[in-house]
Amino acid sequence: MSAAYIAGAYEHPTRKADGISVAQLHMQSAAGALADAGLSFDDVDGYFCAGDAPGLGAMSMLEYMNLNVHHVDSTETGGSSYLIHVAHAAQAIAAGKCNVALITLAGRPRAAGLKSAKMPPSPTPDTPFEGLFAPSVVEMYGMVAARHMYEFGTTSEQLAWIKVAASHHAQHNDRAMLRNLVTVEDVVTSPLVAAPLHRLDCCVVSDGGGALVVTSEAVAKSLNRPLVKVRGSGEAVKHPSAGRVDLTTSAGAISGPRAFAEAGVTPADIKYASIYDSFTITVLVALEDLGFCAKGKGGAFVADGNLISGVGRLPFNTDGGGLCNNHPSNRGGMTKVIEAVRQLRGEAHPAVQVPGCDLALAHGTGGSLATRHGSATLILERL
Repeated sequence: MSAAYIAGAYEHPTRKADGISVAQLHMQSAAGALADAGLSFDDVDGYFCAGDAPGLGAMSMLEYMNLNVHHVDSTETGGSSYLIHVAHAAQAIAAGKCNVALITLAGRPRAAGLKSAKMPPSPTPDTPFEGLFAPSVVEMYGMVAARHMYEFGTTSEQLAWIKVAASHHAQHNDRAMLRNLVTVEDVVTSPLVAAPLHRLDCCVVSDGGGALVVTSEAVAKSLNRPLVKVRGSGEAVKHPSAGRVDLTTSAGAISGPRAFAEAGVTPADIKYASIYDSFTITVLVALEDLGFCAKGKGGAFVADGNLISGVGRLPFNTDGGGLCNNHPSNRGGMTKVIEAVRQLRGEAHPAVQVPGCDLALAHGTGGSLATRHGSATLILERL
């Protein structure tokens, strides 16, 4: 990890991509990240993408962007893919496979009319056993929330504080889809979508994309940009184990400790956290599994504004996150890294910038917490 730095980061400004193709969104995001780093397409010698890339994935996008690279990675773990790509880029750089790695994400589910995501219809091994129940993503996360409430006494009001914190941050983001401040009462009185989750417990559906540029130390130090080092990473996959599953624990319980151990730091050292927020329960489970609080104590930890920058002890998702700002292609991992980079550079909005932010965490989740999912954790440091 000590060999890699995030030199460029870019979040596509669109939230509804009428008249723009997925390939265009990828390329525009790539151009933005490279410009942010002070590099060009000609400098790229490694490319990373996931299942959101159109056509033949990396092959189609490399042709579209006219890139000739030495190293390609198309690891797919849903919304956590892009954090894994950062780690894999660091490993490839350390192995001498590339020096400038480009990572892209893009999609347009909103323009395409998608309102809620069903579980993947592909003939996967689980389809004959689960497909007949026609599960949707929100129903599965509702089941996780219900179990957490049953096991630990977590309340809807405690979950609501996560949305409240996100709205406090989103009010300062001109591009956020939902900029209005909300209260705990607003959340718990919004319509139930999948009990116990309410409408305001759910993320937005948005188009757009984002990109990152990960470079070697030599390249990073040659650029006129703040140095953001990849200090540690962890990745893990959790599945139902033929029914032997704890719905209240995610793969973050494995990826988090691995990242902290590699970085040589603890949760108490983290100044800012970007936590995947497809739903409020996703955040609460992740905070417990990453070690910011004990299992079952997440409700008390997030309550009373503890996640609000300038108010609580762990500022999170200061761009408004997936709950209020942007969740491009229903994959929020990319934007989590981008906002962590902004915080470490001191480039977040002044109203939410964490003073002296030199160590940040980004955490992603892909798939469904109730069934099979991947988690990835990054520890990033400003030098």
